[in-house]
Amino acid sequence: MATELTRVEAFLAPLARIVRKHRDIEGLVFWGGDGWDPTPSEALEAEEIAFYAEGLLIDGFQMDWALVADEAGPDHIRLCFWQEGAPPPPVAAPWRIEAEDRWTP
Repeated sequence: MATELTRVEAFLAPLARIVRKHRDIEGLVFWGGDGWDPTPSEALEAEEIAFYAEGLLIDGFQMDWALVADEAGPDHIRLCFWQEGAPPPPVAAPWRIEAEDRWTP
């Protein structure tokens, strides 16, 4: 009998599929406040991405993720977290987004 996914697991399923397909991709973590810091606070290895995000979503954080690509294909996953309300205004994106989603509790 198949187990039913939680809401968080269902949200993270596409992200987990991307990571299984691109095992060398890294996740870059950005924190929102008054705006987005232009430099990631940390870089995650592929196998850490979904686990890291799941813990924060369970704790009530909101999240945007995007699969960022360059000419050669997928480059990294951008993970943006904030606590309450609407996210800070987006940073101008000079990159190509291949997939993205937003979690709000």
